[in-house]
Amino acid sequence: MTGQKVWFITGAGRGIGSDLVTAALEAGHNVVATARDDVAVTAEVGEHERLLALAMDVTDPSAVDGAVRKALDRFGSIDVLINNAGRFYTGFFETLSPEQVRAQMEVNFFGTLNVTRAVLPVMRAQRRGHVVTVSALVGIVGAPFISIFAASKFALEGWMESITPEVAPFGITTTKTHRERQGVQRERAGPPPKAGVRVHLHRGHEATAQALGRRRRRGRGHRRQGPSTHRRRHCIFRAVDQTRA
Repeated sequence: MTGQKVWFITGAGRGIGSDLVTAALEAGHNVVATARDDVAVTAEVGEHERLLALAMDVTDPSAVDGAVRKALDRFGSIDVLINNAGRFYTGFFETLSPEQVRAQMEVNFFGTLNVTRAVLPVMRAQRRGHVVTVSALVGIVGAPFISIFAASKFALEGWMESITPEVAPFGITTTKTHRERQGVQRERAGPPPKAGVRVHLHRGHEATAQALGRRRRRGRGHRRQGPSTHRRRHCIFRAVDQTRA
């Protein structure tokens, strides 16, 4: 896929999402940048004649469909979809409320499905396209205190691997990229879901958390580090540029 393209990016108000918006614009592409608050997008990346900033909640299929229609009205196609929107709750699994668990899955997993479901018919009709989903290392190997975030990413990994052969005959390429939680909306466990309340741990839990913290601090110099934002951006652009027009 070469030449000027239309990028549709979710979670574009912060982190790697806004970084990709800026990079795509600098590369001469048209960009549809979506976030819950479109003002956050323009505040982060500024105004641009090739930028369409839209308020969109990935958990609302009707809002997603509306954003896709606006993208087509403005630019006529969608060549690259970046599934980047995400959030995560921290805490011991049993301290997470059912509402928090569902909210985590709704954004990270079902939200990604909503957007891709709306965009794929466009790409199938074009006989071209590239779907990039930003996953996480914990979608491959789990980690403590973010069990539901990890579960949502494991789900994304399996889903992406499964749709790849489905869409390939239509000239659509898929790519997964992994990150360490940068630019993801973070909230601690504890009801209500959006209260951000610190959970009071049981005695045994607190001791476990402290021990894990000491282990992480001791091993910090030897831990494998995730790729930088610049490297992730470079990998995404290289993957997209290698696909046919």
